[in-house]
Amino acid sequence: MSTPALGAIRAAFPTSEIVLAANPVVCELMSPHPYCDRIIVLDKKGAHKGAAGLWKFGRGLGAQRFDLAILLQNAMEAAMIAALAGIKRRAGYSTDGRGFLLTHAVRVSKEALRMHHSGYYLEMLAGLGIAPAGLETRLHCTEAERGWAQTVLGQGRWAAINPGAAYGSAKRWYPQRFAQVADALASDFGFKVLLVGGPGEAAIGSEICSRMSASALNMIGMTSVRQLMALLASVELVVTNDSGPMHVAGAFDRSVVALFGPTDHRITSPLCSKLSLVRKDTECAPCLKRECPRDHHCMADITVEDVLGGVEALLRK
Repeated sequence: MSTPALGAIRAAFPTSEIVLAANPVVCELMSPHPYCDRIIVLDKKGAHKGAAGLWKFGRGLGAQRFDLAILLQNAMEAAMIAALAGIKRRAGYSTDGRGFLLTHAVRVSKEALRMHHSGYYLEMLAGLGIAPAGLETRLHCTEAERGWAQTVLGQGRWAAINPGAAYGSAKRWYPQRFAQVADALASDFGFKVLLVGGPGEAAIGSEICSRMSASALNMIGMTSVRQLMALLASVELVVTNDSGPMHVAGAFDRSVVALFGPTDHRITSPLCSKLSLVRKDTECAPCLKRECPRDHHCMADITVEDVLGGVEALLRK
């Protein structure tokens, strides 16, 4: 969701070297990417763990003599690292009490707090005089990566199902219902079915396969981030919980059927032209909780028919 902001930065500084510092997963997602020239990994679980690790990371940044740090992250920690690195111009939202560490602090408006996350980042850049360069999210796969995906998938129409959500179980729809959707995609729409997700979701994938009548290619837990991107870029349709792979599919402008429950679709829905958003109005949503303390009816009320109706609506377009 930060890629529209990165595109605006690239347009504002076309001859500058733009370097992205982020956690290992984000760095893999963005390497390569047309909006940044290189990446620097901030590994807070490894080499940069604890205060000593952040000090080491900040001093390493300082040695590279950057002219400007633009902080898309809201946390105090990001401003402390930029200040420790001795970067003379440090810009970002004055959130988390960090305004005194920034040379160009932007106040968060009430309007910005209600914006989609992509707009929230662009609003901060507007406060710095950086104009937007487009609203679409964007990711990039190499020809080799797309070739690998084509080898894995072969011929035919493919639909991917992403049944997990790393944030927590509250965002996850039910394996038995995903299995019913998968069977309908195969029998009623002529799709081959691909299951995707992270290593921690392997049990969900196995349960879906065991409940299906049709066959599925289960790649859950068997891909790198880059391979997952290439697979999602190569399918026609993605049925998914609100999750990282949902945004990846949107960034490749796939047809996306997105299931939302405890999270706020107004600020975190995928920005893509072919979207069918499936949700139910409930009195407790969006609660933003990782685990549901009640009966999970924001997700339980979503039926198989609701999801297949979203599929049909997209295919009619």
